[in-house]
Amino acid sequence: MTIVVRSAQIKIIYDHAENTYPEECCGILLGKIVGISKTVVEVIPTINAWEKTKLEQTERTKHSRYTIPSRDIFKAQKRGRNLQLDIVGFFHSHPDYPSIPSTCDREQAWEIYSYPIVSVIEGKVSDIKSWVLDADSNFQPEEIWM
Repeated sequence: MTIVVRSAQIKIIYDHAENTYPEECCGILLGKIVGISKTVVEVIPTINAWEKTKLEQTERTKHSRYTIPSRDIFKAQKRGRNLQLDIVGFFHSHPDYPSIPSTCDREQAWEIYSYPIVSVIEGKVSDIKSWVLDADSNFQPEEIWM
């Protein structure tokens, strides 16, 4: 499993992560899927629209949660159709935390997509790792090719 991301695209993700800090950033990856490899063609940064619901029992904030607005997902799907591309993944950041998936990340993930996570420590990108969900709902590392 690999995801191919150009260095200019990685820079867009890093800039979004640092500019959004101390909140989680998020965004959509458009591209092509061939076999077990995905190639990113376009990075679409989005706002973090996460809001605590009345049913949630924790005091989580945008520092540890994210939601991509559904309108942004619909726009990306439409853009993808027009360019003959698909949504191949969703990226987000972990402020002051490693780039490993959380339980919440796992609960919201789907098998087909890549999930790059950027660790941002004290406002600066530390690293990026990509993950894919396997058939048993466990995240597996995905190699990033630049």
